[in-house]
Amino acid sequence: MHQPSPEDEKLAAEISEWAVERLAYRSDTIPPRAGEGELPGITAAGVGIAEAWRILRDRILPTALPADHPRYLAFVGGSPTVASVLADMAVSAAGVYAGSALEGGLAVAAEAAALRWLADLAGFPAEARGTFVSGGSIANLSALVAGRNERRAAGGRRPGLVVAGIDAHASIASAAEIMGCDLVIDGDSDGRLDGAALGRVLKTVRPQEIAAVVATAGATNNGAIEDLAGVAEVCRQHDLWLHVDAAYGGAALLSDRARPLFAGIEAADSVTIDPHKWLFTPFDCAAVIYRHPERARRAHTQVASYLEPTSGDEYDNPSDYAIHLTRRARGIPLWLSLLANGTAAYRDAVDACLDLAEYAAARITAAADLELVAEPGLSIVLFRRTGWSPAHYRQWSTEAIASGLGLITPTEMHGETVLRLCFVNPITSNADVDRILGALA
Repeated sequence: MHQPSPEDEKLAAEISEWAVERLAYRSDTIPPRAGEGELPGITAAGVGIAEAWRILRDRILPTALPADHPRYLAFVGGSPTVASVLADMAVSAAGVYAGSALEGGLAVAAEAAALRWLADLAGFPAEARGTFVSGGSIANLSALVAGRNERRAAGGRRPGLVVAGIDAHASIASAAEIMGCDLVIDGDSDGRLDGAALGRVLKTVRPQEIAAVVATAGATNNGAIEDLAGVAEVCRQHDLWLHVDAAYGGAALLSDRARPLFAGIEAADSVTIDPHKWLFTPFDCAAVIYRHPERARRAHTQVASYLEPTSGDEYDNPSDYAIHLTRRARGIPLWLSLLANGTAAYRDAVDACLDLAEYAAARITAAADLELVAEPGLSIVLFRRTGWSPAHYRQWSTEAIASGLGLITPTEMHGETVLRLCFVNPITSNADVDRILGALA
C-alpha cells in the first residue's frame, strides 16, 4: 500500500494526463452531472486503485461545480495556473511538513518569498512576516486573536469588542463569536467603516475595550473598499490594532488603476490576502501577514517539550503565525507559479478581470431590460433585470446551471435581490459575458 506497484505507476501517468487535459478544457465542466446511486462502501478487501480512480473520475468529480469554469461568476471563484496545479501535486507527493523551519527546509523559505511578495504589495516593512492558512476565515481569526492578545498585554485585561463596517465578511462575525467578543458595526451612509464612524464608536466605548478594528478592502458582495487611511489614522491615535481584510480584493494591488483605492493599507497591523481567489492558486491558500511578527508569535506559538527541537532563535516557523500547528506547504504553488510565469503575467491577468467588469457594466447599461445597481466594485458587477421578483432570479439561476450557461447567483443589495457577476478568472471572455446577458433578454 505504501510502495508503488506497476499498476500505481501506470495510473499515475494516466492521472497526470487527465489533469492536464482537464485544465485545457475547463469550459466543459458545466453543467454538473447528477449523482447516480450510492457510492460503493468501504470494505476490508478494497476495490483496487484502478477501480477507485474510475469511481472518482467518472462518478464523483463530474458532479461538482468547478470554480475555474469561465462562467463560474458566483461567490469568489478562482482559476489556478497550470504551474500552480502541478506544484500542488508535487507538494502532496513530497510529504513536506511545513509547520516548522526545521522540518520544512527550503520549502518554508520559498513560502516566505511568496509572502514577502504579498507584503511588498501591501507596502509592509521588510520585517513583516506571516503564514499561509486554509482560507480567509482562519486568516482573519488568527489576526484578530493576535490583536486581542496584544491589546490584552497593553491593558491588563482581555478586550471584548471587534469593530467593523457593514460590508465585513461573514468570517468576522464568526471570529468575534469564537473569541467571545461582541461585534460593533458602524459606518458612513452606506454602512462602510471610515474614520468618522470609528470616532463615533470611541465616544461610547474606551479604546481598551476594543480587541481589533477590521477594515474591508474588497467586500465579497460588492467589491467595496472602505476608508483605510481614515480608519488607520484613528487607530494610530488610539493605539488600536487595525486588521485589513483584503482576502478577495488584495490582488488588485497589482493593478496601477486600482492600487490608489487601497491607500492606507500599508498602515495596518495585519492583512489577509487569499491567493486561491484572485491570484490563481489552487484551494486552499490564504495569507495572513503581520507588520510586527513578534506580536503574532506571542499569541500563536505553541509551547511543549516535544516541540522544543523545532524552536529557538534560528527558526522562523510558519506555525507560529496562526491558529494551527500541522500544515502543508500550501504556499509553494503560488511561489512556483510566480517563479515560472513572472509577476507581470499576474498583473496582466488581474487587469484582464477588471476589463471584464468594465465590459459587462457597459453592456448592461446599453441593454433595454438590465440596469446597473452601482458602478463596478473592483471586478464585481451588481445589476437588476427590470420587472423581476426574487423568485424570478432564483429560477433563472437554477436553469442557468442546469443548461450549462454558468453559475450566476442572486444576492441582496440594500434589501433588493439582484444578480452579481464576480470576475476573477482571466479565461472568461467578452463572449461569455455576452452569452450570459443575452440569456436575460
